[in-house]
Amino acid sequence: MDQKIIKKISAIVGADQITTAKEELLCYSYDGTGREFIPSAVAFPGSTHEISQIMQLANSEILPVVIRGAGTGMTGGALPVAGGLVLAMSRMNKIIEIDAANQIAVVEPGVITGELRQAAAEVGLYYPPDPASYKFCTMGGNVAECAGGPSAVKYGVTRDYVLGLEAVLADGRVITTGVRTAKGVVGYDLTRLLVGSEGTLAVITKIIVKLIAAPAGRETFLVLCPDMGAATGLVAKILGRLTPCTLEYLDRTAIAIVNHKLPFPLPETTGALLLIELDGDPETLAVTGRRLNDFLNDQSGVIETRHARSREEAEQLWAARRSVSPAAFSLKPDKISEDVVVPKSLIPELVSCTERLGREQDLTIFTFGHAGDGNIHVNIMLDKSRPEEVARAERAKRLLFTEVLKLGGTLSGEHGVGITKADYLGLEISDPTLGLMRQVKTMFDPNNILNPGKIFPAAPESKNN
Repeated sequence: MDQKIIKKISAIVGADQITTAKEELLCYSYDGTGREFIPSAVAFPGSTHEISQIMQLANSEILPVVIRGAGTGMTGGALPVAGGLVLAMSRMNKIIEIDAANQIAVVEPGVITGELRQAAAEVGLYYPPDPASYKFCTMGGNVAECAGGPSAVKYGVTRDYVLGLEAVLADGRVITTGVRTAKGVVGYDLTRLLVGSEGTLAVITKIIVKLIAAPAGRETFLVLCPDMGAATGLVAKILGRLTPCTLEYLDRTAIAIVNHKLPFPLPETTGALLLIELDGDPETLAVTGRRLNDFLNDQSGVIETRHARSREEAEQLWAARRSVSPAAFSLKPDKISEDVVVPKSLIPELVSCTERLGREQDLTIFTFGHAGDGNIHVNIMLDKSRPEEVARAERAKRLLFTEVLKLGGTLSGEHGVGITKADYLGLEISDPTLGLMRQVKTMFDPNNILNPGKIFPAAPESKNN
């Protein structure tokens, strides 16, 4: 990057809020994918005005700009694949307002999701979206990827809570979208367009989210099954009878790698499990809990149902569940982590497919995830230092995607497209639809400086790296 540009950015954010030191650039070169692209510089803006000035400069210089939250993404959305400037949003981390009377919060994009949840809880309110990384991922990243989480089965995902946004366009103009009210249909719904756009259309600088009344209580159940078919076959049946706030699934391998974190030992015959949580007022919980137990007691594919005896025991179960993804590296040094979604009734077919692919490609492939909404995380374990293993893993990934689409599913439920799914986009989205999406990108960002190289296959390269 030209030193003149660096000096201009430094004048905008302050000399101590931009770095070009190689050791510091490395910290902003990777995300949850394990891939690495080193930017030319990293800036730490502190306001919407500073971002607006930076984007005016970047647009005039055709400088690639990538927005980064906590770097927890799993598809490379925050990677500076074209070099250029990373905007690290860590300074814009204020909870601006919690309006308890109207059940809304206004936050900056660098706010940690778990901190918003805690602040809402302190006034008796609840922000439901709960990605596994909620203790350190940021609201801006959640909005950019439309993050989900275990509670999505009952409460929905990030887009269901975003009422409005403030954002900076590629040319520096500041826009506001949406409302602070329960309803609003004036003009096009640009809020929904920006949610899930992966930083390719605008830089989000303020987020208005709705909050809901906090549930009075929770009860957690562990359902132990002999195999994946038995566990996943229960999902649609359970959802046909009641609506849990979470319904998670772990296969045998996932259980094995976090078994030491569970609050009690499991029978050796356990081949899969469901982690179910109910919420509501105590009276409703008691009735719903009995209904769930009565149903499970009649199912031949259930080894045992356990009820968490305390909130601490329930937290241990959830800690184990959230540890599955990082614990996977005890199996192999690398992984391909996919978050496919299929209709809930077809989850057994999906997990059967993953078992078959593992055998055919001689790979360790295991599954876990949000069975309640059909969003299953498929983990293909490999050693990237072995080219033949990489080839088999990529083959398994393509075959998995093909099967998911045959089942009427989608290639991503919450991780987004980024760079890891871009080459497969045409499997799901038709050419006319993809063309229209490219036109939208061009309207927002004609010089292709905002997060270039993401979402679209063979996106035009940006210059001035």
